[in-house]
Amino acid sequence: MHTIKECFEIILTGNKEASRQAARQVSKVLYSAQDKHNKYVEIADIINSAPVEYLTILENWRQENFVMAISVIYFLHDKEQDPDFLFPWLFELLQHQNGYIRHAAVKMICNELGPLTYHIRFPNEKSTWHAFSPKKADQILCSLFISLHQLAAAQWQPKYKKYKYIDSLPVSSYKSVQMILADMADLCGIEYFNQLSALL
Repeated sequence: MHTIKECFEIILTGNKEASRQAARQVSKVLYSAQDKHNKYVEIADIINSAPVEYLTILENWRQENFVMAISVIYFLHDKEQDPDFLFPWLFELLQHQNGYIRHAAVKMICNELGPLTYHIRFPNEKSTWHAFSPKKADQILCSLFISLHQLAAAQWQPKYKKYKYIDSLPVSSYKSVQMILADMADLCGIEYFNQLSALL
């Protein structure tokens, strides 16, 4: 396996062990000294087609390998104008019964929170590494906040009342959502987060 594309071909077509090994090889290939331009074009293509490709995967173990491998390369997507382009798929993954898949979805959503909150954390500076406006970032954050709360409400169970801290919650979709909201609160700050809360 010398390219990201080869890794994903094996993830999608190999037997259980070969697929698992290929998923773990992705990060090694990513940071190897190969032709970076072609590698990044290849990665963008894989990420852009991920939701459609995922629909063709039947085995739970292969879904896990695929999503975990996508989460390794996700930060290199080329959708700088639309950082939320995979959010519908990631919300689907947040509800998956497999905890590794949920964790990968949390990782990918939280990866976008840094750029989305840049204008809040650094109000007098213009970012040189993302292409969307503060207004668009606000819209995405608002939509994300509301969607996360809707998902949390749908996943909530009375037994969660007894848990004071997110870390102590049992593994579940509800816990995954709360982890994202906690990260979002840290990055947005209390004042901005309270403004979002007022929308509920």
